[in-house]
Amino acid sequence: MTDTIWFDKNLSLENAPGLKEYTMGHHLGFEWVEIGPDYLEMKMPVDERTKQPFGLLHGGASCALAETLGSLGAYYTIDPSKYQSVGLEINANHLKGVREGFVTAKALPIHIGKSTQVWQIRISNDAGDLVCISRITMAILEIKKK
Repeated sequence: MTDTIWFDKNLSLENAPGLKEYTMGHHLGFEWVEIGPDYLEMKMPVDERTKQPFGLLHGGASCALAETLGSLGAYYTIDPSKYQSVGLEINANHLKGVREGFVTAKALPIHIGKSTQVWQIRISNDAGDLVCISRITMAILEIKKK
């Protein structure tokens, strides 16, 4: 892969770390869609795991998807032997309800700095309609040597 923002220039769907068993993303059914040179995409089912009591996609599930992608995006841009990334703030505007199918999230960086990163995550339904837009700010921290 050339002209990529990722620390590992060979990052791909086949070798991307992140969606481990017994994590929230695994429990909610997140699936990789694509890893591009400067973006990440995942999808999430709208089912009994991700709906609120009134049958709509839960806003918290959308936030979990957005935070997962933004966090992974930040992590993939840094040297994990020297730095770690942690969330500072996340917001989300829920624009349209979803009752079934999948939602797909695409994360793109707005700012990749030495100590902070800002990522925008757009979540769309199966018809391509924007249902949520989120922004997450990540802190990049140096790993302290023990």
